[in-house]
Amino acid sequence: MYQALYRKWRPMSFDDVVSQPHITTTLKNQIKTGKTAHAYLFTGSRGTGKTTCARIFAKAVNCENPHDGEPCLDCKICKAADNGTLADIIEIDAASNSRVDDIRELREGVVYTPEMCKYKVYIIDEVHMLSAGAFNALLKTMEEPPEHVKFILATTEIHKVPATIVSRCQHFDFHRIRTEDIVDRLTFIAQQEGFTLEKDAAAMIARLSDGGMRDALSLLDQCVAFDDHITLDVVSGASGIAGRDYLFDMIEHIADKDAAEALKIVDKLYSMSKDLKVLANELLVQMRNVMLVKTVDNSRELVICLPDEYERLKALANKLRLDEILKSITVLQECNERFAKCTSKRIEMEMTIIRLCSASGAASPAAEGNVQAAAPAEVSGLMKRIASLESRLAGGAAAVQPNAAARPAEPPKQYDPELKQLNENNDGPLKQWNDIVSMIRDRSPAVGTFLKGSVAFIKGSDLFLIVQSDIYLKKFKSSSDASIINEVLLENYGKTFNIKVKSAKKAAPDDADDPTNQLLDKAKASGIEVEIKN
Repeated sequence: MYQALYRKWRPMSFDDVVSQPHITTTLKNQIKTGKTAHAYLFTGSRGTGKTTCARIFAKAVNCENPHDGEPCLDCKICKAADNGTLADIIEIDAASNSRVDDIRELREGVVYTPEMCKYKVYIIDEVHMLSAGAFNALLKTMEEPPEHVKFILATTEIHKVPATIVSRCQHFDFHRIRTEDIVDRLTFIAQQEGFTLEKDAAAMIARLSDGGMRDALSLLDQCVAFDDHITLDVVSGASGIAGRDYLFDMIEHIADKDAAEALKIVDKLYSMSKDLKVLANELLVQMRNVMLVKTVDNSRELVICLPDEYERLKALANKLRLDEILKSITVLQECNERFAKCTSKRIEMEMTIIRLCSASGAASPAAEGNVQAAAPAEVSGLMKRIASLESRLAGGAAAVQPNAAARPAEPPKQYDPELKQLNENNDGPLKQWNDIVSMIRDRSPAVGTFLKGSVAFIKGSDLFLIVQSDIYLKKFKSSSDASIINEVLLENYGKTFNIKVKSAKKAAPDDADDPTNQLLDKAKASGIEVEIKN
């Protein structure tokens, strides 16, 4: 019966485990000296050897003829463990045995001595899946287990394991397996199995496995079924990824902002039944490479690519600005997140390509020549402010102050002549107020609307406003909106004011002593009509 490669070539001893010497050496020394712990916690991403090391450890501590901390693999204990018939090594899948009752059965079983071995070893895989009640049931047993019992907990999500459990275990963190170690292992297995594996194809499998040996062997198994002479094209075909030329051509079209050509490649890959989610992830990986080449000197060791691809990455890095690269990475990450919920991966991918070629890229030449095209609403107000300042500077009316502390307490006499008139005649309404309101509206539509039809009076350092509506009045008084008015006044008159606002609705028509009525009368005397709404 055919056996999958990842099962057939699972390491049988610590020396066979790849890329985890910091763990295997420690465990071997503990076994050799007889100083093993009662509980271990193995953490790390999938396919890095957690369960494999747990099984090897369970064999080694019970082996009849251990050698230098390694199981002999020949005694009846080792053979029974490898065959899965050893009752004293109990593997529990916490994903399907997460209830309190399951852990209670475990607690009842630990009191019995082993049948054949020195130790009864419990391996609990995906331990983070246990319920809160199950963790509580396990807690006391793990803290003080019988001398003949050892626990090995394995998880890919350490953050979900309670601190009370973690603190009772020796914690070993399994690293992602290095790409070169995966390549060496795949090459060795290919030689033993009698099929041909080209080096660049092995490198591609290693990169796609993302540091997991099990994923790498599963993909190798898939490639062997496709063709026993495994090339880069075979890996691309078996895994559903785009060919390397397609991938780099697409990135070059994105760098050139050529959405049409990039979309043609997407269409071709879709017709070839390539996985568009994998394509998006491949683009993300290569954009990361471009980012590293752009920002890091001697980035060759950090970049994940084939040897002949590095020069193409350098060319792309020279063509793109760093902000474009970072925005492209963000767009691709958002695309990967949306794939899980979208109804059409093709449409999602096409939308992403358009974003990469336009919104996330550099501004077009027309936009660079016309600043207002980039952000009309914001730039409009800015352009008015600049025009006002230029006009005043041309007449020698303003001086640039280096900071607030250096600004004189009193405004220069060269400011708008209207200011002098206002200082001499404080009783008249501000004639330029409608222009001021227009400037305020550009910066804050809400405040500008609130001030529509209002009248302003200046008396000393106070600015009195009579507004037509009191709907926004309460919020205005409790917010910082007054600073927007003062900002415009400072730019036009070189001075800020204490702003006092009252609604015309609050005026009493027959009360001549009402301050609002007095100001309204002055407004009417100046030819300004303000309707009082009661």
